Amino acid sequence: MYIHQLSDWPNFVWNKEKLTDLLAKVRNLQGRLIGRMESLGFPLQTEAVLENLTLDVLKSNEIEGELLDAHQVRSSIARRLGMDIAGLVPADRHVEGIVDMMLDATQRYNELLTDERLYGWHAAMFPAGRSGMYKIVVGGWRNNAPNDPMQVVSGAMGREKVHFEAPAAARLPQEMRWFLDWFNSDTGTDGVIKAAIAHLWLVTIHPFDDGNGRISRTIADMQLARADGMAQRFYSMSAQIRIERKGYYEILEQTQKGTLDVTDWIEWFLNCLEQALLAASNTLSGVLRKAKYWELFKTKNLNERQILMLNKVLDGFDGKLTTAKWAKIAKCSQDTALRDINDLIEQALLEKEVGGSRSTSYGLVDIA
Repeated sequence: MYIHQLSDWPNFVWNKEKLTDLLAKVRNLQGRLIGRMESLGFPLQTEAVLENLTLDVLKSNEIEGELLDAHQVRSSIARRLGMDIAGLVPADRHVEGIVDMMLDATQRYNELLTDERLYGWHAAMFPAGRSGMYKIVVGGWRNNAPNDPMQVVSGAMGREKVHFEAPAAARLPQEMRWFLDWFNSDTGTDGVIKAAIAHLWLVTIHPFDDGNGRISRTIADMQLARADGMAQRFYSMSAQIRIERKGYYEILEQTQKGTLDVTDWIEWFLNCLEQALLAASNTLSGVLRKAKYWELFKTKNLNERQILMLNKVLDGFDGKLTTAKWAKIAKCSQDTALRDINDLIEQALLEKEVGGSRSTSYGLVDIA
């Protein structure tokens, strides 16, 4: 028997005393992080938000085994935030839709969550009306037959593991009314605890044909924004869940087969959030490093190709930077790429890297 089949469903309970110290620690970390970010000034705050939202979108999809183009995601978010930054690239409809969902949730976090709003998120995620090769119900609750239950699985095709079965489709209108009424009301529950419950509750209902995990994590982000009292996202819960993916599925499965006492799930969620908040310091360090380099770049004479490539290196270039990669990404000849690189070496921005590779590679000059 799954928790949604219990007679008291969905009356969740938890041990407040067991969670008190951990919740206090998480709340303290949130406050310290927000205070540190607010001291940076608007440009660096916006850059930090861009980095964290990009990370959140990428990692939430990675949890489901879908790899998005990082540059497309970053460019799509930057355009929507009105950021005038170098190296923006076009994004496809699928990426744009996923970004639309995340920004609608986090930037409009105080607005009511409705079935129509959720339908819009779902339609934005699946603009072609398909999940892979399969046609799905888009912008509406799933309508699977009783003899074809919605199973929550993980793993590669052919090696899927079934974690639990969701409620029958006929129950969805009532189930979602209960969930949305609770989510939109002031229940007196701490906002972070409410984020954990919202995540679990929607995953349990699994109201859509596909995309339920991503929408559940987006709703958790929306509730965390409410708990923070701000639209700016300075940490990524999905990035930490991606790191702890195995444990994530294990605790979800364990909770689904237990009782309506969800203390263990909330404890796991709070521990994960604590690690996400601690990891945010690395993101902040990266933002400050980029800002330092761009202050230097502003004093140099750079062409559009050089600006594009320097930005990619600062974002974390995949592998070694060579003339061949420069030419391919910047869409120029290798001779032009080499001239661009040599010019940056002369301006003391790039240097040859020491190593045994057959191709010469380059890296940023350390300005620490």
